[in-house]
Amino acid sequence: MVKIRLKRFGAAKRPCYRIVVMDERKPRDGRCIEELGIYQPIAKEDAQVALKEDRVKYWIGVGAQPTAIVAKLMNVKGLAKNGQSK
Repeated sequence: MVKIRLKRFGAAKRPCYRIVVMDERKPRDGRCIEELGIYQPIAKEDAQVALKEDRVKYWIGVGAQPTAIVAKLMNVKGLAKNGQSK
């Protein structure tokens, strides 16, 4: 199954995450199918999440399932769990 999940990068104790589409059997930092955005938890509130909304909607439309954390981040950006805008 294809998942929309986080892939960690950044320095030690300064985490950054890429929001990516991956096969669920791949390791966390393995090869991804497509990068959809960035999550920077230590940035200012309004600059923490950046998403390619059209690509997120596409992947959800073809059956990709977001993880729980990615679903929360999508809600922060105004995307519902099913890929539709609020």
